[in-house]
Amino acid sequence: MKICLSPDLPYNSLNAYLKDQYGERVQKITLDAGLTCPNRDGRVGWGGCIYCNDKGSGTGANALGHSLTWQLADGIARVGKRYRAKKFIAYFQSFSNTYGSIEKLRRLYDEALAHPQIVGLSIGTRPDCLTPELINLLTAYCQKHIIWLELGLQSSHNRTLQLLNRGHDVSTFVEAVNLTSEKGLHVLAHVILGLPQESRTEMLATAKFLGTLRLQGIKIHLLYIIKNTPLAKLYADGRFVPLSREAYVNLVVDFIELLPPDMIIHRLTGDPHPDELMAPEWCLDKTGIVNQIKETFMQRKTFQGRLWNVNCHSNLSS
Repeated sequence: MKICLSPDLPYNSLNAYLKDQYGERVQKITLDAGLTCPNRDGRVGWGGCIYCNDKGSGTGANALGHSLTWQLADGIARVGKRYRAKKFIAYFQSFSNTYGSIEKLRRLYDEALAHPQIVGLSIGTRPDCLTPELINLLTAYCQKHIIWLELGLQSSHNRTLQLLNRGHDVSTFVEAVNLTSEKGLHVLAHVILGLPQESRTEMLATAKFLGTLRLQGIKIHLLYIIKNTPLAKLYADGRFVPLSREAYVNLVVDFIELLPPDMIIHRLTGDPHPDELMAPEWCLDKTGIVNQIKETFMQRKTFQGRLWNVNCHSNLSS
């Protein structure tokens, strides 16, 4: 991956990467394909992750009867006007978007790629929802389109994954990254900062861990509380307190310092639906948070990867 750092943007942003690749702004269009997860339907567990509601962090558009073609047209009209974009990536966001028969998944991906303004796919899923047939399908798409495979990890600590009801362990994630990277797919990890019972040291250990893998990108999320989730009950009972804004901003900068300088930063914080959010209210100020993260980089005179080589040397000598 090309490193796109500058004095004004000391981390390798997705927008900068896409503009370098396509020569213009490229925006994502969020899609809901009506799929589910193996920790919801009983294959590995029930109820889903403790922070996730029955929309699977998505829009709920499928439940309203909206086809992918309709969702794309609607999203392109809105997002294209807002950002003056003409090229788009179809983002399969809700639930696990490789969890289904290969025939069904091929139809979904083909429907999205059939739109003339779609230049690629970004597919959110779990590391335990990959098959050789699926990987071959995605690899074939790479010949003409950019394909991002977004694998949820959230934490590099198995104790935390059990608490979250993920239904997989860290080794499953490593195997998935190795398998898909060998095929030339662009793979990114989802991580969450502020998870229950995790210290700052443990959160930064996740950054160090990711820096040892063949990943091309990362999404960093804040753990916020959505109504009608198990996490909401923990919060209401006083058994979980979310990070403060200041703590989160500083953690993000600390985290990115430990990542490889060519890893693409797809997201710096979450984007909750206001009517679903229980706490913290400050996370609704996405633009302000992103700007504060940038300002903190500048104030510290630091940048992505500043501590990555130090981390690598430490790993080699341990």
